[in-house]
Amino acid sequence: MISLVIHGGTVYDGNGGPGVAGDVLVDGDRVATVGPRPDGLDADIIDATGLAVAPGFVNVLSHAWDSLQLDPSGASDLLQGVTTEVFGEALSLGPGGPDLAEYVGTWDLRGAEVDFPRLSDGLAYLERRGVAPNVASFVGAHNLRILGAGFQDGPMEAAALDRMCCLLDEEMAEGALGIGTALIYPPGSHAGTAELVALSEVVSRHGGMYISHVRNESSGLLSAVEEVIEISRRASVRAEVYHLKSAGRENWPMMTQAIERIHTVRSAGEPVTADMYPYTAGSTALAAAIPPEYQIGGPRQLMSRLGDPRERQRMAAAIRAGSADWENLYRASGGGTGVLLLADLADGTPARGRQLSEVAADLDLDEVDALLEIVARDPSISAAYFLMDESNVRLGLRQPWVSIGSDARAHRAEAPWTDEAAHPRTYGTFARVLGHYCRDVGLFSLGEAVRRMTSLPADNLCLPGRGRLEPGSAADVVVFDPAAVGDHATYAEPHRYATGIHHVLVNGIPVVRGGLLTGQHPGRRLRRGGG
Repeated sequence: MISLVIHGGTVYDGNGGPGVAGDVLVDGDRVATVGPRPDGLDADIIDATGLAVAPGFVNVLSHAWDSLQLDPSGASDLLQGVTTEVFGEALSLGPGGPDLAEYVGTWDLRGAEVDFPRLSDGLAYLERRGVAPNVASFVGAHNLRILGAGFQDGPMEAAALDRMCCLLDEEMAEGALGIGTALIYPPGSHAGTAELVALSEVVSRHGGMYISHVRNESSGLLSAVEEVIEISRRASVRAEVYHLKSAGRENWPMMTQAIERIHTVRSAGEPVTADMYPYTAGSTALAAAIPPEYQIGGPRQLMSRLGDPRERQRMAAAIRAGSADWENLYRASGGGTGVLLLADLADGTPARGRQLSEVAADLDLDEVDALLEIVARDPSISAAYFLMDESNVRLGLRQPWVSIGSDARAHRAEAPWTDEAAHPRTYGTFARVLGHYCRDVGLFSLGEAVRRMTSLPADNLCLPGRGRLEPGSAADVVVFDPAAVGDHATYAEPHRYATGIHHVLVNGIPVVRGGLLTGQHPGRRLRRGGG
């Protein structure tokens, strides 16, 4: 029984080859066949004449686990063709507890639930509530670290590590994708390589992946990439580098070296990959520019230290001096002119869309002193850090083993979301790859661009039936205009939808039709291995 036909388009099946004229016939939630439509067929017809038809895109790095609870549309991604959101960089919707809830509660989550006993519970909760895209997740290494060692530095005690390995084993059995780390942020940064190997050995037994925001993306990039390779080897686990970059002008030459190193180990058969977002600025909390030693003990301890004038002086001196032991985002951005605040302060101080240097002048403070004062007033404020070189972005995107992730939430471009800070990658990542880097710059063919966002991440994450258009595959489909697809979000005006996406199906249900949201929420919780 054919329920829907996408007729008259050029089909890019996700394998990287050129498009082929044909129809996609859908039976319920599955692709029945790709080929000509039989005469006299009584089915819903989507006209794709002059358009490209591809598998739905997989966002390998999404932070939409909270925003989807409040806005199930995931519109900023859905209107770029994303049909699967993958969570778990550092944090995940479980396993949780009071300490984790307090830690995450320092951010404004607008009432989103975060305290689930298991990741599987959190993902099941999203599915029950109803969401437009599919959802899947790694187990956040922050979760395990907080449950096992709180906010303290140093190795986790052996008994606690054993408990975390058992907990991770249970999550993997329930379909988690693996373990996701972010090693520049406390408390995840307190975990040593041996601890990460022990956890990754559990992941390996289930065929999962170790995926990491590496320990240092600036002066220590090469050693940080080497740690990923070491964990992959020692644990016999597939590994991926989150948002591959070389941060800071003096470190830009390291991007070529990092790529060459990954290419070398891949040529030897080692399963190491990476993902990227197509921008020269990253984004995270302004507090991430404070040295990790001052964040031991958690957010409360950091705020207490900021309230001590002598401690604040020490922090400022450490930021100005820099160190190879931690990633200094302020210095890597070239100082306050390279740090763009993305929101006004909680006390109403104007800061949104302004450089740190400008706000410092208003406060009549040195840039570093202003940075600390801003965090003291508003510990959750976020910033864009202009760290990367455009030629390095293009170099990374050219690599056939690099997939695409937004590193952002997903939601509508309307209040209350438009009142919040956002990086343009929230609305533009996938459209920018298709429009700017594929069509305009010509980094790769359209078929290859589609592969990077479909079968490559689906295969890496062990999500069978996703990422390809072939008989029996899930009917996650995007129909777009290759000549018109593009991003419009900027740092000054980030809340702008991409254009050029005409239709999107999730599990055979149209969630975007004629460029408009349908209000349907057919997304499912996906498990590693397809179970």
